[in-house]
Amino acid sequence: MAGTVLTSRTLNRALLARQMLLARERISAETAIERLAGIQAQQVRPPFVALWSRLEGFGREHLLSLIRGRVAVRSVLMRATIHLVTARDFVALRGAIQPALTAAMQRAVGRHLDGVEMAEVVAVAREAFASGPRTFAELRRLLAARFPGSNERALGYAVRTQLALVLVPGQEEWGYRADADFALAGDWLGARASTTSETKLLLKRYLAAFGPASIADARAWSGLPGLQDAFAELRPDLQVFRDDAGRELFDIPESPRPPEDTPAPVRFLAEFDNAILGHASRTRIIADRHRPRVITRNLLVPGTVLVDGLVAATWKLRVGRKDAVLEVKPFGRLTAAEKSEIAEEGDRLAAFLAPVVERRRLEFSKT
Repeated sequence: MAGTVLTSRTLNRALLARQMLLARERISAETAIERLAGIQAQQVRPPFVALWSRLEGFGREHLLSLIRGRVAVRSVLMRATIHLVTARDFVALRGAIQPALTAAMQRAVGRHLDGVEMAEVVAVAREAFASGPRTFAELRRLLAARFPGSNERALGYAVRTQLALVLVPGQEEWGYRADADFALAGDWLGARASTTSETKLLLKRYLAAFGPASIADARAWSGLPGLQDAFAELRPDLQVFRDDAGRELFDIPESPRPPEDTPAPVRFLAEFDNAILGHASRTRIIADRHRPRVITRNLLVPGTVLVDGLVAATWKLRVGRKDAVLEVKPFGRLTAAEKSEIAEEGDRLAAFLAPVVERRRLEFSKT
């Protein structure tokens, strides 16, 4: 099968199927989080939108109960960014992500850590968190006092990547304060994360959620260096394809790859959505000419709208005291039917995000 070429549209439908964007699924939020191999969660609201777009009958309380019940956690994971994962996956896969976290630390702050004994910094931080949850602002002040003359922000970032921590939820509407406390993962979950590198397991989970995909795609999603050896070991268990540029793609044999003419409904994706950020080459879901509007220079990724499976607009919700306005900015001309479908889905999204306002409306605006 190594010679089988998959078109960009076929890859699009495969991604939409794995990401539960061809039809809303009737599964639990916990199962969905694991099927997605985690949800991007730098901000507190996007995971709720991500699950609303994918699950039939999803309500805010379904995820809040998992977060507050310690069944799901936010932590620094893939690409050294915050993700929401189940506690079960955190324990099993945190060790596999550690090389990516260490590489991110070296790239971001390594030059500021010369002469710093990282083992001592981590030990001090572990002792601090062992006494109870705290914010990183509090931790940085402690580190500055214990390591005078060092760059306290570099020390804080190093701790984020070298110590297994989770964010502590509260009673806020989306589960967390903006300046949430962190806690030792082992203390919070009652189980210590594996320190073994289960790279092959992680890659299988990635392919199940994002495949068919290349080694470069897996590196872009995980932040892990290399991976050639891991894929070489996995190759006998994988199906191998090529894209229309000749790149080698790997996949789990039994995973869905729907026909390219499979209908795809309009979907509103959250900020930093998995479907946008899961590959090095993102042409399967967003045209290169539109990419600068979505992957911004300041690394912010706005909410997006899929039309026929491709990113065709961005969206944001403005909520006032009495009304909510969902603003959609199309990248080009939309048909009347497409506008109507966007308006219907957008009204449902606005009702989910702003249920108590008196009025909700959608506005199409120019980019």
